[in-house]
Amino acid sequence: MQKSGLCYEKFVTNEMPMPTVLLLLGWRLFFYANEGSEPIHIHCRKGDMECKFWLNTQSFDIEEAFSFNVTRAEKRVIRKIIFEHFEYIEKQWELFQGGRNEKTRR
Repeated sequence: MQKSGLCYEKFVTNEMPMPTVLLLLGWRLFFYANEGSEPIHIHCRKGDMECKFWLNTQSFDIEEAFSFNVTRAEKRVIRKIIFEHFEYIEKQWELFQGGRNEKTRR
């Protein structure tokens, strides 16, 4: 299992960093830096499959926002990854949002 706490250097789109939170079983879980007003969520990509899940920290639940080319089997895999690392993702979100807020205050 490989975790990379907010790795910015590899993935940049239109000059906006896309910090990677987890790399597991071929899935890359990440945040987009330009979605500051949205509630906590995680983007997931593996090959040509992509999805996004909202995290409900009050009820420890997730809700699919969208999915593209994700099979039912892979959806189970990514949901399991998110649930198994729920608190870690939540903590990384808080760190990421806090870091972004610091940069905007400067």
